[in-house]
Amino acid sequence: MQIEIDEGSGYCFGVTTAISKAEEELEKDGALYCLGDIVHNGSECDRLRAMGLQTIDHQQYAVLPRGSKVLLRAHGEPPSTYAQAQSAGIHLVDATCPVVLQLQRRIKRVADVPNPPQIVIYGKRGHAEVLGLVGQTDGSAIVIESPEEADVLDFTRDICLFSQTTKALEGFKAVVDYITARIQAPAQFQYFDTICRQVANRLPNVKDFAGRHDVILFVCGLKSSNGRVLCEACRSINPSTYMVDQPSGIRAEWFAGAQSVGICGATSTPKWLMEECRKVILEEK
Repeated sequence: MQIEIDEGSGYCFGVTTAISKAEEELEKDGALYCLGDIVHNGSECDRLRAMGLQTIDHQQYAVLPRGSKVLLRAHGEPPSTYAQAQSAGIHLVDATCPVVLQLQRRIKRVADVPNPPQIVIYGKRGHAEVLGLVGQTDGSAIVIESPEEADVLDFTRDICLFSQTTKALEGFKAVVDYITARIQAPAQFQYFDTICRQVANRLPNVKDFAGRHDVILFVCGLKSSNGRVLCEACRSINPSTYMVDQPSGIRAEWFAGAQSVGICGATSTPKWLMEECRKVILEEK
């Protein structure tokens, strides 16, 4: 049996930087908080927890003692998080992805103009990145998850559309077409393709990878929305696609009669975890 690990899978640049910053800070003094899971992968979170990283939520963040050190993960945070840190004497280690940071600034510039347009964000409600983006508008941005949800907009007023960086290009284009067909002059519709190409390009690449193997093992955390999208893309090409979040979930019967197995993962899947899964498959066969 041949087993190939997809070279294009694994951490994106933003996650790699956040992990590196966490490791660097932990090596200094072993004390570091992270506002939310640093990455949507339980195995990696467990590894960093063993090094001293403590994951907290916003309620816990609000009552941290002065001088605490907090890592902001790649997803980014709203301005209120920075304001809290300044007033409470909290030291921030900002690991916001540069792509997300640039998007936050673009949205804020639009929000700060006199008589701003309706600011719309194509993204997942409640997602950490989206919360940070909405925060740039003091909560006034409208989040939609599908073209049909755009019906809440006033098509007689100007509209400015952005996208969560990890959304699929096809979905964004569908939203653009939907609004374009309904905007009523003299209202203007502007849209900005703010999707990260490092992430977006993985969709066609992972489909190609899935077609080259008898069985696909997709490795990702259960909280990873990016992982679910990519896994379903694999399954659309190769029905013999199985998802696990850790090696213990692997079943030997999945690989019965298979000549080739492909292992791939999400932008939040560490390479070392895919290697561990490869070892388990070899032991099981």
